[in-house]
Amino acid sequence: MSDHNSPPAYLLDIDGRMLRTFLAVLETGSVTAAADRLGVTQSAVSHALERLREVLGDPLFVKSGRGIAATTRARELAGPVRQLLDDLEQLGRRPRFTPRDTELVLTVAANDFQRDLLLPALERRLTARLKSLRLIVIPSRAPTAQMLREGRCDLIITPRPPEGSDILQRRLLTDHYVCFFDPGRRAAPATLADYLAARHVTVAYEDGRRLEFDEMLQARGLARAVGVAVPNFGGVGAFLSGTDMLASLPSLLRLGALGGFGVAPLPLSAPEVSMYAVWHRRRHDDPAHVWVRDQLEQVATEITGAVRA
Repeated sequence: MSDHNSPPAYLLDIDGRMLRTFLAVLETGSVTAAADRLGVTQSAVSHALERLREVLGDPLFVKSGRGIAATTRARELAGPVRQLLDDLEQLGRRPRFTPRDTELVLTVAANDFQRDLLLPALERRLTARLKSLRLIVIPSRAPTAQMLREGRCDLIITPRPPEGSDILQRRLLTDHYVCFFDPGRRAAPATLADYLAARHVTVAYEDGRRLEFDEMLQARGLARAVGVAVPNFGGVGAFLSGTDMLASLPSLLRLGALGGFGVAPLPLSAPEVSMYAVWHRRRHDDPAHVWVRDQLEQVATEITGAVRA
């Protein structure tokens, strides 16, 4: 007797190895590179693809110049295949999570401010509690939901979390803008007029995005002379040092890239800066992922608590 809720019999011929091979070829764009990634022979990759082509009734990849190109059907399958592999991984995962028995590989996307502020302390905390840890940090730039959907990272730490019904977030901390300056060259601006008359160093990302603070100034019609714009927070100090310029940036930078500079309140109101941890829904109930998120939140709490003490 057939069950109308059962999948077609031919789909049961698909196994996890075939799906992993398909994704490796799709992501690398090469049978050779896929074989290297998976640690198998090129013939094994070709054989797995041929079986999958027969089951799905689609060539999946076709020759294009000296390489190969994914068919429309192959590109459409990418998301469902990743979800299937995630589900298979969940089936084989032990229900209980014990840090001391866990060898964890964790990929976090973060730009330099949040990277330097949170991740060294997180690495030390996790290493002290896990059997082993390999932490991979990649730049988030303007983070997108696709980074999480495609499995390019496990977590994103960002002040501007991407949105999506499958994207979840938790606020880690809230900071405020202050005025940084070289105290050997100048005093803090006494008035708004002094502030606006000075030259400034700011951050302008490579993709054209600006700091929320700069967008706020423009919205208020306040003009200042930007003498230098750098693509990340780590580049500000070198231009601020030895000059009479000002930099209006989150206060927690004094714990890292702008340590040693003068710090003063801004002579105008400014929006707060929140930092978020962001992850995909499929990781939400993963015991190891839940534990890592809790550890990250504890790190953020300890850092902000030490600053306020």
